Amino acid sequence: MCSALDAEPGGAWQLCNLQSSASSAEHSVNESKEMTLKIAVQMDPMESVNIAGDSSFALMLSAQKRGHQIFHYDVKGLTLHANGRLTTPAHPVTVQPVKGDHFTFGDPVKLDLGSDVDVVLMRQDPPFHVGYITATHLLERIEGETLVVNNPVSVRNAPEKVYVLDYAQFMPPTLITRDLDEVRAFQKEHGGIVVKPLHGNGGKAIFLVPEDGSNLSALFEVFNQTWPEPHMVQPFLPEVHQGDKRIVLIDGEVAGAINRKPGEGEFRSNLAQGGYAEAAELTDREKEICAAMGPDLKRLGLIFVGIDVIGGKWLTEINVTSPTGIVAIDKFNGTDTPGMIWDAIERRLAAK
Repeated sequence: MCSALDAEPGGAWQLCNLQSSASSAEHSVNESKEMTLKIAVQMDPMESVNIAGDSSFALMLSAQKRGHQIFHYDVKGLTLHANGRLTTPAHPVTVQPVKGDHFTFGDPVKLDLGSDVDVVLMRQDPPFHVGYITATHLLERIEGETLVVNNPVSVRNAPEKVYVLDYAQFMPPTLITRDLDEVRAFQKEHGGIVVKPLHGNGGKAIFLVPEDGSNLSALFEVFNQTWPEPHMVQPFLPEVHQGDKRIVLIDGEVAGAINRKPGEGEFRSNLAQGGYAEAAELTDREKEICAAMGPDLKRLGLIFVGIDVIGGKWLTEINVTSPTGIVAIDKFNGTDTPGMIWDAIERRLAAK
């Protein structure tokens, strides 16, 4: 048995975690042969899924291989009845890794999410708006009957760019404001800045403002007209050209990582914005970050989490709503991250 305390520098700690996960995975896979689950996946339309890199689809494929029954439903179908039961229209679904023919729906059914299924995967994409928050309130009501992944109370309390502030010691200097004068003072101190919507996703609407502040007033006017909440402002980090690492943690333990680099002419490294991925190991600083938050993630029921770290040292986001990246991680590492996630889910169910 190995531990983080015994690890050598330069990646052995990560390997130790993976080996530990693999060992427990072998044990729980044997258990899962006797555990057939009914799983309801709350996600975007199946027609829109990009099977080449979609983490939700990878989780569905993995669950199907284990013999679990999968249902797909749209969050808009959630209904809380006068008797307190939470139901939704749904379809049984089978999946296969064939582009253009990747799913088949069975006849529609009405599911009681408290009594008819064992697990709900909350996997619809952000933005994190009032509709998203309302869904967490509804799913919270089946706690004690059905395991919701990730825990809806914790998801509601941990939007990506807000929860990360709990670990400010690992972050670059960060300003949350709607006040243009505050932004100007921040820029005077730090030079070039990046302005982000507080509840955005996928690298959308992230703007780099140069040191001279050109167009800052106009940009902030648009931000204030578009979003009612404050905005996030950070110094531009030249280290972004070294990469923006996505690290996946499963029940608080590191499962793997990829390094994402910006495409030509871009400063955003999100794969959705033209970035590209490469294999990665964790730096000492990244190990420290994961060790600091891992126990909290486990305690909060945040089973599948993706964190973003720039330049090997600057924590920028903790993604808990619908994390991605596991397909690319497995491609580079030869791992089975969806299987590790189901192992963690099955262990939680077995402990209930």
